[in-house]
Formats: sequence, C-alpha cells, structure tokens
Amino acid sequence: MSEPSPAGDPLLVESYGDRVVATLHRPHKRNAIDQATIDALHALCAELEAAPRPLILTGAGGAFAAGADIAELRERRAADALRGINAHAFIRLAELPMPVIAAIDGYALGGGAELAYAADIRIATPSIAIGNPETGLGILAAAGAGWRLKEIVGGARAIELLLTGRTVKAEEALRIGLVSSIHEPADLLPAAHAIVDRIVRNDPAATIATKRVFRAPRDHHPAVDLEAQAELFESPEKFRRMTDFLERRDR
Repeated sequence: MSEPSPAGDPLLVESYGDRVVATLHRPHKRNAIDQATIDALHALCAELEAAPRPLILTGAGGAFAAGADIAELRERRAADALRGINAHAFIRLAELPMPVIAAIDGYALGGGAELAYAADIRIATPSIAIGNPETGLGILAAAGAGWRLKEIVGGARAIELLLTGRTVKAEEALRIGLVSSIHEPADLLPAAHAIVDRIVRNDPAATIATKRVFRAPRDHHPAVDLEAQAELFESPEKFRRMTDFLERRDR
C-alpha cells in the first residue's frame, strides 16, 4: 500500500497493489463536490489510466456526497455550464479501464448522485438517500443523470425521478436496480472489497475488454465484441487459464 493522501485533501486516496480506495473527504460539507474535489478526481483518473486497477469510491462521515457545493454553484454562469466541470470529470471516471465500485452511505444527492451513476457497480447502506433535486434549485442534472440514469433504471422511472426530484431510499434503490446490494455501515467497505476480490481473480485484459464492450454504443455491436474477442483469443493468458481449467477438470 502506498502512502494515503494528506488528511486535509478533499479526496483521500489509498493505493494498494491491485486496487485503489478513494474517500470523498469534506465531512463538514457532507462531502459536497467543489472544484478541489473535481481536480482531485482528475488526478486520480490520470493515475488509474496509467496503471489500471479497480477503484472503490466512498465518502467520509456517513455521507457519500450531498451534492455539488452550492456556494460555488450559485456563482457559476453560462460559460461555466458549457465547460462541463463535473460532467467531464464523471465521464473520465466512467471511462476508466477497470471497474469502479461506488460504496454509498447516506446522502448521494445532485452531483453526488451523478458521481455514483458513473460507477459500474453501486452498493449502499440502509441509510442511502439518492436523487436529483436540481430542478428545485433552478437548474437541471447536467453531469450525467440525463443519460446515465435511464440506462440504469429505465426511461420511465428515470424521467419520473428527474422531474419530481424526489429522493430514493434503500428498499426502492435495491428494487429498481439503482444499487445491487444493501449492507450495514460496518460491512459496506468489506462488501466492496469482496467485489474487487472477485474481479481481480479474473484476467485483467478480459475485464478491461468486457467493460469497454459493455459501454460501447449499440450500433458498434457485434463488431466491437468480436474484435475484442479476437485479441483475447490470441492472449497467452487465455491459453494458460483454459489449460489450467482443463487439467483441474481431468484430475
């Protein structure tokens, strides 16, 4: 494990040999996402693009992220909106080569919800409260909710949530597939690590290919699937793993 980030950073990053854990760390603001947090997310993405590993993303102090920092957001104007400050950071996170697991405790609202939607897998505690109340603040959810949420829960459910701005709690989040499992707070990070344990036992190249193909546009299939499979079919790791499987079966 490498040295963690300084305690005053808005994102505490712990790098292990086969994974990274990043904790949103503005507990006095319920981890509201400000420019410093966005800058830290970009730095983290650069690290994981250069050395791909699964990422566990969570929040400190019983909250994931209670939204964007409203004090900063209030002062932003049209030019800031067109820069896509949060949107581009979340796209970069979603496009990381290896899987991202969001471990959500408590509030994940507004930009915090959109950050969670950018993850590949979301798990939560019974206290999760996730949603997009942006229209109540005179803006829209423009950092991914408008397209990612319908991919996660379906169009009819997504538009109802976006137009009402209501908050989804644990039972409903699990039922509609917004999260894949619910865990007590003490078990949340262990559950996230257990998911990563399963992932890292697999071939990294196959995992990266699976994520890339899964996220490809519909009209790129089946070509993108077949091209990725062709590369993997020539991989020495494919031969090694299949040989091991056959030898175990024949014992």
